[in-house]
Amino acid sequence: QYGGWRSRKMLEFYERLCRTLFTRYKGLVKYWLTFNEINMILHAPFMGAGLCFEEGENEEQVKYQAAHHELVASAIATKLAHEIDPNNKVGCMLAAGQNYPHTCAPRDVWAGLEEDRKNYFFIDVQARGEYPNYAKKEWERQGITVEMTEQDLQLLKDYTVDFISFSYYASRVASGDPAEREKTAGNIFASLKNPYLESSEWGWQIDPLGLRITLNTIWDRYQKPMFIVENGLGAVDTPNEAGEIEDDYRIDYLAAHIKAMRDAIHEDGIVLWGYTTWGCIDLVSAGTGEMKKRYGFIYVDRDNEGKGTLARSRKKSFYWYKEVIATNGASVK
Repeated sequence: QYGGWRSRKMLEFYERLCRTLFTRYKGLVKYWLTFNEINMILHAPFMGAGLCFEEGENEEQVKYQAAHHELVASAIATKLAHEIDPNNKVGCMLAAGQNYPHTCAPRDVWAGLEEDRKNYFFIDVQARGEYPNYAKKEWERQGITVEMTEQDLQLLKDYTVDFISFSYYASRVASGDPAEREKTAGNIFASLKNPYLESSEWGWQIDPLGLRITLNTIWDRYQKPMFIVENGLGAVDTPNEAGEIEDDYRIDYLAAHIKAMRDAIHEDGIVLWGYTTWGCIDLVSAGTGEMKKRYGFIYVDRDNEGKGTLARSRKKSFYWYKEVIATNGASVK
C-alpha cells in the first residue's frame, strides 16, 4: 500500500512497533538489532526494503531514499530503547565478508575498497552518525537527491548504535578487470573465485581467517563492540544405518571459525560480545529454497519435496556444540 521503505510513513509504523516491543519485553530482552543485513537493500531491494520499481524510475534513487528512511528509523529505535530501558543495547547488522583484491594491481585494490564501501556505508551512518563523503560524491555522480530533514540528520548524529553485529559465511574477491568473470556460487553476494580457498557443496568459499580479518576491519573502523549473529555451513546431511548424523564437516567448519574469533580477541584485542550460529535446527534455505541444504545441529526428517515425518534428532555437532557452550569455547582445540 505504501511502497515499502520508500515511504516516509514507515517511520511512524516502525516507531510504534519498537515502542510496543521495548515495553513488552522490558527486562527480558537486552540486545536488539534494528534491521537485519541492512546492506541487502542494494542487492535484494524487495527483501531488504519491500521495494518494487516502476518502469523508467531511477532505481538507485529509490534504494537510497529507502535506506535513509531505515537509517532514521534505526536511530529512532535506539532513542526509544534507551529511554524505555537504560539497560538496552541496540546494534546494527550487516551481511559481512571482507573483499580481497584479486591481485596486487592497484585497480583491483581500488575495486575491493569500493565494494567494501557499499557494505559499510550503512554502518558508517549507524555507528558514526553521519553520511560519509564518499557516498555523497557517489550520489552527485549518479544524480541522486535523497530527501532528508535537519531533524533526520540530528537523530542520526545523536543516536548511534551501541554495537555492530553481522553475519559471516565467506570472504569475497573483487577485480577492476572486466574480463575477470568467474564467480562463486555464493548466495546474494557471489564474488570472484578465490583459488586459495575450498568451497562448500553449494560453492560458498570457506575462509576462517577471513572472519578474523573482518572482525579486525570492523573494530579498526568503528571501535565498537561486535556480535556475530550468523555463521554456519550449509551441507547435505545423510543419516547412517543407525539413523545418526555424523557431521564432522560442520564441526570442523565451526571449530575453525571459533578459533579465528578467539585469535581476534586474545591476539588482536577486538571486543566481541557474542556469537550465534545459523542455525540450531534444520529449516528451508532462504537462499535456495531447499530443505537438503542444512545448517542445524538438529536434523529434521523432511526433504525437498516436502516428504518426511518431521521427526527431529540430534546430530553429532549438537553434542559437540553443547560442550562448546558449556566451556565458553575452551573445548575447541
